[in-house]
Amino acid sequence: MNYYVIYDGNCNLCVTLVQLLETLDQGKMFLYVSMQDEETLSQWGITSTDCQQGMILIDGNATQRRWQGSNAAEEIGRLLPSGSIFVDAYRMLPGMKWAGDRFYEQIRDHRYTLFGKRSQTYQSAYCVDGSCKTGNE
Repeated sequence: MNYYVIYDGNCNLCVTLVQLLETLDQGKMFLYVSMQDEETLSQWGITSTDCQQGMILIDGNATQRRWQGSNAAEEIGRLLPSGSIFVDAYRMLPGMKWAGDRFYEQIRDHRYTLFGKRSQTYQSAYCVDGSCKTGNE
């Protein structure tokens, strides 16, 4: 089963988290496409306006099944080995989901100020279409 992670390839924090996920998963479950790859995103009817609401996770077997923002981050965590234990515990704590959603929104809206913007868009070696672009820093 494959999931597609749509991330901001210009955001230092986003790229660091994608690289961590790449190391953990090595393309077995997750494939990646940057929000800047409008051609690939258009295949799923995703626009740059859609991407402004945060990262997107798409179920590769049922592309209409999607998560966005903090829900996408939680679903990625849940899919990782033993991750569901932590995500379920987080969701059970009163107020944590609400607080986590607000925290995600703040990071999303201020990511370049807080973590910086890359001079070149990062393209994962585990890309969606198999024809990964080169030129990563």
